[in-house]
Amino acid sequence: MNETALLQRAQRFLSAIRHAQVLGLILERIDSTGLVLRLPYAESLIGNPATRVLHGGTITTLMDTACGISTLCVLPTFEICPTLDLRIDYMRPAEPDRDVFGFAESYRVTPHVIFTRGVAYQDDPARPVAQVMGTFMRLGKGARGEDHLQRGIDAGEVSP
Repeated sequence: MNETALLQRAQRFLSAIRHAQVLGLILERIDSTGLVLRLPYAESLIGNPATRVLHGGTITTLMDTACGISTLCVLPTFEICPTLDLRIDYMRPAEPDRDVFGFAESYRVTPHVIFTRGVAYQDDPARPVAQVMGTFMRLGKGARGEDHLQRGIDAGEVSP
């Protein structure tokens, strides 16, 4: 798939995910090697008012979404791929009043499972806020709901 088609598919997929809309997730870049999402800092996402640090759940959601979308980078056609397992290791708190970026890639594809990994960071991916490993189940062509979701994504609708 060419990068323009991949970008369009990922943008439509991201716009169909309600929690991504609520968090304001933005697709920064995507290609066959992976993608970067941006989580804009917002007052409503603060977990601890005293420190102004983002709630850890927002970082988890950022990374689950990034890993899930990374499956689009390795599949020739759209498939529903729900999260089977997600392990996230928090390395340090994100600095207040700053956006967080999430890089994710799919590094192994089997007939039934896609393996992903990534990092959440602010300035430098080598100094992560968190690291993540995830597995996503391939439901394959014809899975229940796939046709409806695919039509919605292809049409650019915001809800599956």
